[in-house]
Formats: sequence, structure tokens, C-alpha cells
Amino acid sequence: MRASFRYAARQDWDKISRALKPIYTAPTADAAEERFLEFQEEWGAKYPAIVRLWSNAWAEFVPFLQFDAEIRRVVCTTNAIESVNARIRKAVRARGHFPNEAAALKCVYMAVMSLDPTGQGRKRWTMRWKPALQAFDIAFDGRLSVGRR
Repeated sequence: MRASFRYAARQDWDKISRALKPIYTAPTADAAEERFLEFQEEWGAKYPAIVRLWSNAWAEFVPFLQFDAEIRRVVCTTNAIESVNARIRKAVRARGHFPNEAAALKCVYMAVMSLDPTGQGRKRWTMRWKPALQAFDIAFDGRLSVGRR
């Protein structure tokens, strides 16, 4: 998605996002290809670079469609990771410089710990990931160990 936005005008980002969503949420590769052809008809004249980008990456994209919807959601969701990285960058930028590596590590540790001051975040996180963990366990035939059985 982000690579697609690189070639589009800002005012079209929402429309392009809505047009691309049926492609990467399609249940099968054939359905995704049909949605991509629809996208190509609608946006190909205005943004041929986006169409070329998706066409060139199609072989790498299609295996993604074989996974369960819950696994796809986990793979596509980077917001939590980006949030942590942003908080670390903010803490490091505010400090400016560090006298040694231990001071830098302490700053990063304090930034990460401040994300969940009550300690309840892990409980909320694991509840949201239960369907994904089940899908991973089924897809990878029990190779995922989540504690005792």
C-alpha cells in the first residue's frame, strides 16, 4: 500500500486505498486477480506506475493469499511496531546524546516500559491475538508452541 501511495496524489490516497483493499483481502488468487483487473480499469490511465508496481510484485503477493484471514491481518498490521519505534525515536531525540551504550539502552528501556505503565497491556495484547495464534497453529501444524499443552 505505501509503495502504491508513493506514485499517487495525496487527494487520491483514500480512493486508491479503498480500490486496493479488495485485492489484498480477496479469498483466492483468482478473485484477487479479478479485483486487480477492476483496479487497473479504474486507475490504470491515471496511475500506470501503481499498476506496474502491483504487476511486477504479483508473484510475491499471491502466496500471501493462501493464508487464513487472521494470519493476513497480523502480517499486514504494523501499527503496534511503528508505535513502539516512534516512542523510542522520540525519547532518544529528546535526550540528544548519550555518554555510553548503557545510557542509550536505559533510555530505550524506559521508553518501552512507559508504553504499558500498568502492566495490563500484555493481557489485552494476548486477547487480540488469540484468533491469529490459533490460525498460525493450524497453518503450521503444531510447530508453534504457545506454552504448555
